[in-house]
Formats: sequence, C-alpha cells, structure tokens
Amino acid sequence: MTNEVQAAAETTDGFHLVIEALKLNGIDTIYALPGIPITDFLRMAQAEGMKVISFRHEQHAGNAAAAHGFLTGKPGICFTVSAPGFLNGLTALANANTNCFPMILVSGSSEREIVDLQQGDYEEMDQLAIAKPLCKAAFRVLHAEDIGVGIARAIRSAVSGRPGGVYLDLPAKLFAQTLPKDVGRKSLIEVVDPAPKQIPAPDAVSRAIDLLKSAKKPLVILGKGAAYARADAEIRKFIETTGVPYLPMSMAKGLLPDTHPQCASAARSYVLAEADVVMLVGARLNWLLSHAKGKTWGAASSKETSKAKFIQVDISPTEADSNVATAAPVIGDIGSCICAMNAAIGSSWQKPPSDWTGAIADRKDKNLSKMAENMAKDTNPMTFQTALSVIKDKIKERPDAILVNEGANTLDFCRSIVDMYEPRKRIDVGTWGIMGIGMGYSVAAAVATGKPVIAVCGDSAFGFSGMEVETVCRYNLPVCVVVFNNNGIYKGTDTNPRGTEVAPTVFVKDAKYELMMQAFGGVGVRAASRAELRAAIDEAVSSGKPTLINAIIDETAGTESGRITSLNPAMARKK
Repeated sequence: MTNEVQAAAETTDGFHLVIEALKLNGIDTIYALPGIPITDFLRMAQAEGMKVISFRHEQHAGNAAAAHGFLTGKPGICFTVSAPGFLNGLTALANANTNCFPMILVSGSSEREIVDLQQGDYEEMDQLAIAKPLCKAAFRVLHAEDIGVGIARAIRSAVSGRPGGVYLDLPAKLFAQTLPKDVGRKSLIEVVDPAPKQIPAPDAVSRAIDLLKSAKKPLVILGKGAAYARADAEIRKFIETTGVPYLPMSMAKGLLPDTHPQCASAARSYVLAEADVVMLVGARLNWLLSHAKGKTWGAASSKETSKAKFIQVDISPTEADSNVATAAPVIGDIGSCICAMNAAIGSSWQKPPSDWTGAIADRKDKNLSKMAENMAKDTNPMTFQTALSVIKDKIKERPDAILVNEGANTLDFCRSIVDMYEPRKRIDVGTWGIMGIGMGYSVAAAVATGKPVIAVCGDSAFGFSGMEVETVCRYNLPVCVVVFNNNGIYKGTDTNPRGTEVAPTVFVKDAKYELMMQAFGGVGVRAASRAELRAAIDEAVSSGKPTLINAIIDETAGTESGRITSLNPAMARKK
C-alpha cells in the first residue's frame, strides 16, 4: 500500500460523518431532492445502506419527513439544496413546527464569508437567519469535527419537550473537509434519552382530579399530541375508568375506536356547548376549537368565553391560559401525566351522571342515523357522503391502513364520516389546515409503516402535490389516491359574470386524473358510482399497486370554505 492510499484510508470527510452520525442515532431514512451541493451526499448515503427517497419538489419531501416524525416518534430528515430549495422545504418545516412534528430540515448553503459580504455566490442566502423565526431551533455547522454535535443538538431539539421542526445548515465546503478517521468517530454523539419524561407535580394532579370529580357534565378532548405520546393504554384506562365522554380531534381519532360508546364525536356541538369541566389532553384551544369562545361553547356571543372550567394536560407550561383561564394545568409528558392521574382516581370515583351520558347517547343515535340515511343514497353522480361510505367500509375492513386526508369539503366530510379504529392511522392537514400535504404524507406513511395507504384528496388539494404520484410509482409504494373530482374549488359551478375566462374556482371539466398515474406505470381508474369506487379500492388495497382513482363527485355538492365559512370575510358579511 502506498503512503497516499494509506493516508486516504485513515481519513474521513464531512459526507461520511453526517451519514455515520445519523446512523449512530437510529436514523435510516432520508427524504430529499438532489442538487448542488447534496447530490453526492445522497449517493453516498444510499451506498452506505440508508434509504433515500427522492421527490420532485422539496416541499413534499419536507412534508414526508414531518409525517415520518409523527408516525415513528423519531425526527424525520429532509435534505434540500440551497436558497430556492431551502425555501421550498421551509414551508414544510414551519408546518411541522406548528403541528409539533419532529422534523429536521438539512440544507446545503453558500459559504459564510461570501454570504456575509453579499458578494453574489451561487444561490446566496442567509438561510439560518430566515429559518430561525419559523422553527423550534436552528444550527449551522462550519467544521467537520462539529458535525456530531450539530446533529445531536438537532435531534434533541426536535423530540424533547414539545416536538417541532429544526433547521440544520451545512455549507457546501463542509462536506469535503477531511480529518483523521479516529478523530471523526470520536466526535460523533449518540444522543441518550433525547425526549426524557417530565413528571407532573402531585398537587397539580390532585387539583385536576378534584375538579373532574366535581363536574356534572365532564368532557375529555384528545388532541394529536395525545396520539403522538404513544400512551394509548394509559389513555384508554383513564377514559374507561372515569366513564367521561371524550371528543377526539381529527388526528387523535383511533386512540380509542370511534365506535366506542364514550366517543362523543357524533354529538360534538352538544358536548362543547354543554360541558362544565373540559380536560384537554395534548390539544390546544386554538381556532379548531373556536378558542373556547362563542356559540360553539354555549356562549351568547362570539366574544364571550365558555363557562366551562378547563384542565390542560400538556408538556408545555406556556400553553395554559392561551385563550381562556386554565383552572388546573397538569404539565409533563402525556404518558406520565395520565399514568399519575390514573393512580390518583381511587376506588371512590363516581362516573358522570346518567342524564349527561344519556343525553349524549340520544344525540349520537339521532345524528348517526341521519348520516347513515344520507350515505345509503346511491346517487349518480356521487355525493361526498356516497363516496365516503366506501372509504368508511374499507377502513373498517382494514383498520391497519393509513388514511391521509386533505381538502375542504373532502376533509370535513371525511373527518366526520370515516371511523378510525387504531391510533396514528389518520394524518391530515392539521393545525394550519393547509393544502398540499397529501402525497408527501402518503409516501412517508407507506415507507415508515409498510401498511397500505388510502389518500382521500379533494381535486384542488391534489393539485398541490399531484406530480409526486411519479414518486409513488418510482418506489412502487402501496398508495391508493382517491381524488374527489367535482370540477373545482368547493364546487365546479361558479360563473364569471363578465362571460370571458372561467371563474377562479373552476377547473377543466371532467379532468382525467387517472391518466397521471397511468403515465408513470401505476393503475388509473375512473369511478362514477359507488360500486365502481368500491371495486377499485378493493383491488388497489389488495394488490398494493400504486393506484389513482378519479372519483366523480356531483359538482354542485360542495359548500364555500367547507365548514369554516365564518373565516371568509365576504361570506361573513352576508350573514
């Protein structure tokens, strides 16, 4: 062996130190879009045994990383190129942070000395400064010997406390830096206990239990934080031991089956307006819960707050009192909090009065009967209810399947109609209510779980990420995309009063979305009836082949802004 070869064998570089640092911490999957300066890194990562899933747009790679983080509890990793690629990924990073999904966006960047002097480098941008306000933490690594520290800090920041999005900036020349192999390996850090338990204070637990005992009309609201916590058994024990009705937010559906007798989803309006003590578990009193104000909560006006008293179980103390007073904050990780509350219940616990639980049951029966009647109508063309009755039946048959859901009406109807039976099997638009998560989340769900994925998307929502069906086909993923096609945003019947170009909410009539999947070697099907939709979904899930079903929906069936019309200023003025 020559001296040069021997010297090369005894050194390592930034490329390999990043790979080794990720692998050391149990991270084996990267979502990315290749380009300068990360293309060589992705090739090397794949050669070193990591799974590299390459997308057509960085936003969808970032969304995939975010969903991967939620589904696995480990930070999802997204690599992008600098400047425009970073900005594309930044949308997903901000969304992950808002939804408390552990995700790390890693972007190549221009050299600091050129950026700081604004000398006009290739894709020059101060990415760290831009990312900081939009994520939980942001770090930059300038020297190869600090790669281990940078990745360790990013991992711990992403998953500790309230999970969130983290940005890691790696300038291009960092990758090529070399140092002795033994020095490089010693610089790497295996993160120990990255998300340590946070035990609630005993007096906080006692205060919450005493308040719940005093309630005549108690209610538990389960948020996606409860689903992420993976305290499924403890949560179920608490719900069933106390007998308190519960309302799951959309991504908490399935923590207990939606068909559970204590589930109050079908009586949502009644329980929110009538409850006198509300216990929030990993849920926030944000716009999705009307900020605990207004008629939704039984108040006389939109400015008045609920008369209920609130218990808040959350890992973040600053979440308490965010909209209304929190009478009993219980701060700690949800598993530890619920475990402590289970221990504090005691044998003298009295279940809620039967007039409360009976009134909920009566309203559930009435509303479910009405829903069943609407779904039973075999309309042509299909309504949202007609089509979703097929999805409902398929999820009941395959409760292990992952349901991805986005849209306006498609989201709202699906959330209320389709029952979930297992935890973390439903992922959707989340706190921001954004469009475009569909294909990224679907890819991650298939990659992270190996389970079949059914993505139910409105035709408008699908348009944001539709090109990623090529990614689904390229990796031969068991994803069935169902596009609810009603020819437009909300509905396809708007007209332009000037009689020139089409209205801004109207799409090309009778678009053949199924041909997109066929173009890349997948299965494309047009379904205009319930029978055709059922046959197509059955075949897609059983075969595991990438499939897109163009489900033809009555173009008059939608409503403006789904169920959040009040947020539309023009619609609000009409009231």
